[in-house]
Amino acid sequence: MAIMNVSLPDPLRNWVQERIDAGDYASASDYVQDLIQRDRTEAEQHETMIAMLEAAEKSGVSPRSVQDIFESVVEKMAGRESA
Repeated sequence: MAIMNVSLPDPLRNWVQERIDAGDYASASDYVQDLIQRDRTEAEQHETMIAMLEAAEKSGVSPRSVQDIFESVVEKMAGRESA
């Protein structure tokens, strides 16, 4: 594992220490690793959302009515809840 030194202003350093003292993280390294992983996950989700929006835009206008689409979604959600 690589080592990286990070400089933080006192208020941020204190915040990290408070999170460690509260038992949320075992160390500053654990806290930073969690933040980076969350940022990475968020970036991946953002990229997926952008790709979905672009695909939806390219697909054009649906011939289905809004009511029909809404009912389809409700049926799918009901199926997931009963599974």
